[in-house]
Amino acid sequence: MSLTTLKQFLDSQQIQYIVISHSVAYTAQGIAALAHIPGKELAKTVIVKIDGELAMAVVPASRHVDLVLLKSAAGATTVELAAEADFKGSFPDCETGAMPPFGNLYHMRVIADESLALDKEIAFNAGTHRELVRLAWEDFEKLVKPKIARISLGKVQSKAA
Repeated sequence: MSLTTLKQFLDSQQIQYIVISHSVAYTAQGIAALAHIPGKELAKTVIVKIDGELAMAVVPASRHVDLVLLKSAAGATTVELAAEADFKGSFPDCETGAMPPFGNLYHMRVIADESLALDKEIAFNAGTHRELVRLAWEDFEKLVKPKIARISLGKVQSKAA
């Protein structure tokens, strides 16, 4: 979705958010650095196939999706990373690789790494390689209703950290 569409959706739901503009960047870690956001606080959306259906795995920018953990969390028989050709047409209003983690708006299941729920806010690409949106984790969870599970490897930090 374009930033305009995302903003309209968030406004219609009376969600408070901020938009962060940055110069063009294509990697989650590069975006985190440009936006001065720790990699663990920037969510990246990874498109996967769970039992042949497209889905979104959402993990901190500093981590990678663990397909074994994802398969277990999804209760799936097969899980694999989707090729760009598999999903390019599913996001006609987004730049490739900049899809926001709003699977509910794209008729896709969303599984979010449990470590993201430890922060009060979540930041993510807003459909382009030049803008991020930051909003309360609680609002993201309310709107998207992701399954929350451990789907990446790394040290889990407590809220107190």
